[in-house]
Amino acid sequence: MQNKRIKLIMMSGSNLSNLCARDFQKSIDGKLTSLYILKNKHNAEVAVTNYGGSIVAIMVPDRNGDFANIIQGHDNIDDCINSPEPVMSTLVGRYANRISKATFTLDGREYILAVNNAPNHIHGGPTGFNARVWDVDHVDMQTLQLRYTSADGEEGYPGNLVMTVTYTWTDDNELFIDYEGTTDKKTVVNMTHHGYFSLSGIACPTPSAMNALCQINADFFIPVDSTYIPTGEILSVKNTPFDFTTPHIIGERIDDTSNEQIRYCSGYGVCYVLNKNQPGEYCFAAKVVEPESGRSMEVYTTEPGLQFYTANKSKDYIGQHGATFPRRSALCLEAQHFPDSPNRPYFPSAILTPGEVYRQKTMYKFGIDKNI
Repeated sequence: MQNKRIKLIMMSGSNLSNLCARDFQKSIDGKLTSLYILKNKHNAEVAVTNYGGSIVAIMVPDRNGDFANIIQGHDNIDDCINSPEPVMSTLVGRYANRISKATFTLDGREYILAVNNAPNHIHGGPTGFNARVWDVDHVDMQTLQLRYTSADGEEGYPGNLVMTVTYTWTDDNELFIDYEGTTDKKTVVNMTHHGYFSLSGIACPTPSAMNALCQINADFFIPVDSTYIPTGEILSVKNTPFDFTTPHIIGERIDDTSNEQIRYCSGYGVCYVLNKNQPGEYCFAAKVVEPESGRSMEVYTTEPGLQFYTANKSKDYIGQHGATFPRRSALCLEAQHFPDSPNRPYFPSAILTPGEVYRQKTMYKFGIDKNI
């Protein structure tokens, strides 16, 4: 009964998500936050706030034509700021994932970052891009362009980095996230969006995501040590719980504690090496199908890696309209460079130099799988 109540609440109001712009309006360090609703010709919606570029709603239909919000987040700015999961469905930078022992070296100079995931640095630091107010450069019915200038030395990173992120919501229910960045000093950049997707629709409680079918276009993955830093190896997925080269039910092998990597992460929390014909190729990365609703999500990206995370550490977080987000009720498919790349010269480079343009394109396409 509670699940149905949440759904009815969300369907009322001036937009499908029943989110209100005034609930997201606040002045933070002289910058204003608000909410922006993108809508396509099918009335499907994406709601984004310029606080951290957080996507707080993606309203798409199930096989019966019923709309629901399939991404976890909050319904007001104060809850976004004070979220128990600060990177929930936000932009992540200047460097997504971890940097070993919070240090890296460029041109012989060591840069020391904040230790916010002891003993390492994660997701750009305690006040990363997820906790910054982004300027709104452009907005229309189906596009939102955000810009943030990260000052030289912010969170320990070198260079004034100007980053632009554009969200485009197409009439085919495709959400494009395009990134461009420039710097005035050599630096490292690794952007991603940390969407917590619940394809069954958020509810109270949000159902487990473990029954979904998942396919990942990767023959290899990057194993980590007990602090989640790469060991230096690149291993085949064959004969491991990480083999999603063909569709598998996510929960089928997630508790295989005979596997050291599963034990470290208490489930899936691994970076896959995507199959590419050439570096930077824009191609298929993953597909997830939720069997009860019939909803599907495909991921395409230019990035070399895809971090697959099954919300193993969620603890009944409270989100939009009283919905709750239990452990493993969401899936994260984060297109990015490999963790700790600044300290791993044999990984694809995450270095950006003056005169170059950092570019990344990732697309999430939502639909109905008629084979389920």
